[in-house]
Amino acid sequence: MKEPASLRNRLIVAATAWIALGMILAWLILSNVFRSHVSEQFYDELFVHLSELQRLARVENDTVVLRAPLSDPRYDVEKSGFYWEIQRQGKVLARSPSMKAAPLKTPPDGRLDVGVHTHRVAGPTGELLVAEALEWTDPAKPPIQFIIGTDKRHLDSVAASFNYTLSWALTGLGLSMVLAATLLILYAMRPFAQLNTALHDVRAGRTKSLPGSYPSEVQQLVDNLNAMFASTTELVQRARTQAGNIAHGLKTPLAILTDEAFRLQAGGQRDVAETILHQCRKMQTQIDYQTTRARVVAGRLSPGASANVRDVISDVVAALSRIHSQRDLQFDVDVPVPLRVACEAQDLQEILGNLIDNAGKHARTQVRVSASAVDDGMIDISVSDDGHGLPLEAHEVVFNVGERWDTQSAGSGLGLAIARDLATLYGGTISLGASGLGGLEASIRLPAAQ
Repeated sequence: MKEPASLRNRLIVAATAWIALGMILAWLILSNVFRSHVSEQFYDELFVHLSELQRLARVENDTVVLRAPLSDPRYDVEKSGFYWEIQRQGKVLARSPSMKAAPLKTPPDGRLDVGVHTHRVAGPTGELLVAEALEWTDPAKPPIQFIIGTDKRHLDSVAASFNYTLSWALTGLGLSMVLAATLLILYAMRPFAQLNTALHDVRAGRTKSLPGSYPSEVQQLVDNLNAMFASTTELVQRARTQAGNIAHGLKTPLAILTDEAFRLQAGGQRDVAETILHQCRKMQTQIDYQTTRARVVAGRLSPGASANVRDVISDVVAALSRIHSQRDLQFDVDVPVPLRVACEAQDLQEILGNLIDNAGKHARTQVRVSASAVDDGMIDISVSDDGHGLPLEAHEVVFNVGERWDTQSAGSGLGLAIARDLATLYGGTISLGASGLGGLEASIRLPAAQ
């Protein structure tokens, strides 16, 4: 399953996209405004030069003579991109020295088309921006066309230069805004990172509440979480106390029933006594199992459950070594690095105590306990012995409450059931299989502490 993107990354991506969109829109608007402004300047300059051309031109029949050259010397440079022509009915009467090509052709104008017209036509060096005016010197003759134009490439060059500068300026501005937005978002998200670290500490069992002060928007959440942790801890203690009270309350009536059964047995009513004793043992087994389960369920609600695997295994092995000291059993422990499981230490002791004690009872000479971390965030613990093992059909039966495969040895048939139930309540598993030592291997898998 794909991991969802973090809120920080989403905000940074959204800010970057919004800033990029703003920069693009700004580029388009400013570029168009500038081009429009420059185009107006180009046409204003053409109008001025057109008016100047009309003032300087002296028309005599079909001959045109300029009293003086135009003030802009670019009209005298060949193929400079600045051109003018004076025509009548398509016949060139005069033209600028810069023109060395076919006559300019503009759309036809009627007699009512007075004033200045603008066109875009083909020129000697590319598309021309043209201003044109008609002048009637003789009502009986066609008008004289005064045409003056500038290459569009000059306008494009100015606009391209501006766009280049604008692109770099807006890119720099956009990057600085993205950097500023990123720093602002990172600064604004710092309290959440601190809160996440504090929650990890609570889950790992290093603290029981969230320390530190936070901004007012986050502090309310922190206060509510701390209140919930305190309430949960209180509920846990009440549940454990209640489980103890139930066990204590049933202990006395059960002892009385057991005593009455022994009295019936002494009076010769062996069948009745044996039935009562058998039921009393079953009730005691169920009481032990359910009170243990209630205690563990309450403990599972407590935040920050964590236990050091190597320390717990060492304590359990040290205690069981003394119990089995006369059998000269060898207990091998292989936990190379410190590992922590998300489990109360006393519950891990109970799980491992039952399994290691069970292995010690059936081992010939050796019990091996090892632990390692796996990639899925779990811790694997194995308990192996070199005993006779169990047949495959017994691997699940022995986990039932009150069930024992070996009825000759002492026990209530409760240890393995409690061990599996404890592991399940913490999100783990216990399974049995063949041991490399020749006997039985119990494999425990528990979640690693955060």
